[in-house]
Amino acid sequence: MAALGSSRKKKAPLPAFAGSIARRFPKVWDAYTKLGEETAAAGPLTERERRLVKLALAIGSGSEGATHSHARQALAEGVEPAEIRHVALLAVTTTGWPASAAALSWVDDILPK
Repeated sequence: MAALGSSRKKKAPLPAFAGSIARRFPKVWDAYTKLGEETAAAGPLTERERRLVKLALAIGSGSEGATHSHARQALAEGVEPAEIRHVALLAVTTTGWPASAAALSWVDDILPK
């Protein structure tokens, strides 16, 4: 099973700041990328399931940038906008209304209007 972000898959360009980190610290970025590939391959989740979990983790951690990134990647991988919004809405019972509302606004920044 190909890991998400593996070298067999065409990678999307990095956001500007992440790209600058990758250029400034290439060995660290390579190790980080390899860690992501290894953790993706270590279990039975499908690529789609991993993407939704990573979106949920980004939302749960309160990271707007990571939520944008994972929503963008989910769209590119064929996840429907309604499914992405549903992940943000599911956060309401775990993170609370304000955090879930913030997450909904973050995914709406990325999703088609």
